[in-house]
Amino acid sequence: MTTPLQRPADRTTVGLAWAKWSIFAVLILTYILVYFHRMAPGVVAEYLMGSFQITGIQLGTLSAIYFFVYAFMQLPSGVIADTLGTRTSVVAGNLVAGMGSILFGMSSSFEMACVGRFFVGLGVSVVFISIMKNNAVWFHERVFGLMSGLTLLIGNLGSVLAAGPLAALLTHYEWRFIFITIGGLSLTLSLVGFFIVRNRPEDLGFPSPNNFGGQPVSKSQKGWAQSLISVITSLKVWPGFWVQFGMIGGLYSFMGLWGVSYLRDVHGLSRVYAANHMTTMLLSFAFGALFFGWFSDKIGRRKPILLLCVLGYTLLLAVLTWLPLQPGIETILLFGAMGATGSGFVLTFAAAKEIMDPNLSGMSVSVVNTGCFIGTALMQPLFGYLADLSWDGTTTNNIRIYVEQDYRRGLYLMMFFAVLAIAGALRLRETYCKNQHQQ
Repeated sequence: MTTPLQRPADRTTVGLAWAKWSIFAVLILTYILVYFHRMAPGVVAEYLMGSFQITGIQLGTLSAIYFFVYAFMQLPSGVIADTLGTRTSVVAGNLVAGMGSILFGMSSSFEMACVGRFFVGLGVSVVFISIMKNNAVWFHERVFGLMSGLTLLIGNLGSVLAAGPLAALLTHYEWRFIFITIGGLSLTLSLVGFFIVRNRPEDLGFPSPNNFGGQPVSKSQKGWAQSLISVITSLKVWPGFWVQFGMIGGLYSFMGLWGVSYLRDVHGLSRVYAANHMTTMLLSFAFGALFFGWFSDKIGRRKPILLLCVLGYTLLLAVLTWLPLQPGIETILLFGAMGATGSGFVLTFAAAKEIMDPNLSGMSVSVVNTGCFIGTALMQPLFGYLADLSWDGTTTNNIRIYVEQDYRRGLYLMMFFAVLAIAGALRLRETYCKNQHQQ
């Protein structure tokens, strides 16, 4: 029988669960839109080239602006998450991204589209680090790997929506209308976040779920600048950066921009069928992140799983680059396997959080996460530049048509990036799923 003394504790447990999952819901809905913006250019690429009459490198630049801004903002995002908190990040981020998406949809010129894309990247750049910070302070550390995987799984639904479903929508609605609508959703989430999101359990009167050594983690006495310097100068943080730079920089470039065009030009697939290949890749990427996060927590290891994933991704990329492929089940399985192995990068976030002081988890994760977006920002326009070098001048409705050899130059670049990811994985420090700073 429940005694009166137990009821307050029960109410506290239920209240904490309700609060943390409500906050997580707002953040993850925001993150779905982050991934939508990240991957949508690949499906609307031909519309962008036709609307603005741009070259391959210009298309790559337009898409990469998002990633350049995102990469530049990762360290400031870590500082904001560790100082101002998640609530400020999600409210301001949704507001800026929403206005940027509306501007992008209303653009009458390439330059205006670039400005809209800039503000989209600026707004969404603070979201992921805020979610990782939120997961670190609202959930117990023993499920951080699982929560990281769950975050990426649900967030990747935005990528899935930006593939096959977006291609289908484009048969009924203009691309501009879709981006204006997405902008309105972001503005709505900004308002909802203001009322629901809180930075810490203590802000609502709940105890922290994480006690290290039997005591709550104390606040760092360092200023934010000194803390940031201590994270940046810690060599043990950087291997995860190179994993993301090499593997995810290439994978995002292919999934988010060049993959659909490659399948269209080289294998003659329709936009919808090519987008379905990307959907398969993105779904594998999403569910793989959840699986590897859970499995890593289960066996208490990070490095071996990550290394196997990086090596597997590199091998599959070599198959795509050099072996003759028949479009259909063969290419769908290959793309799905590439997405699954690439998803192992989720473990770099857990490792980054476990290597440093828990108070600096936002900054340490942001350093590692910067690699993904610097890699993608460089890869997308470079891929277009390499394709333009040997382009034979063929166009259809102002859209450049490339041949297999044009795309192969970009795939060679992806292989080089993958080698950097292998080097990073080999240098990653094993944390055994525990915070090494407290140990």
